Amino acid sequence: QVQLAESGGGLVQAGGSLRVSCAASGRTGSTYVMGWFRQAPGKVREFVAAITWSGDTTYYADSVKGRFTISRDNAKNTVYLQMNSLKPVDTAVYYCVADGSIIRIWDSRPTYWGQGTQVTVSS
Repeated sequence: QVQLAESGGGLVQAGGSLRVSCAASGRTGSTYVMGWFRQAPGKVREFVAAITWSGDTTYYADSVKGRFTISRDNAKNTVYLQMNSLKPVDTAVYYCVADGSIIRIWDSRPTYWGQGTQVTVSS
C-alpha cells in the first residue's frame, strides 16, 4: 500500500503561481509513476500531469502545457506540481496519484489516490 498526502493548495490571483506537493509513504520502494488529476465543481475528474519514476519523462494535459511543471524527488518520496500563469479555470481540487503503469494513469484508473488539495484562482 502507498499513502499519498497533498499539501500547498490555496487561494491565488489569476496570473499568479502556486506549488502543490505530494508526499508518498508506505510501500514506496517500487518504481511508481506519479501524477496529478484535478476536479472542478460539477465537472469530471481530469488528468493534469504525470512523471515516470526516473523523472526523465513527463506528460501533460494540453490545457496546462507550458504553464505547469511536474517534478519529483525520490529521496524524499515527493512529487511537485509547479503551476504558473494560473487562470480561474484551473480552480479545482488537485489529487495526487501513483501507479506502476502510466497506462492506468492515462485511463484515469491509478491504483493510489490522495485526499486532494483545493486550489482556487480568483479573477
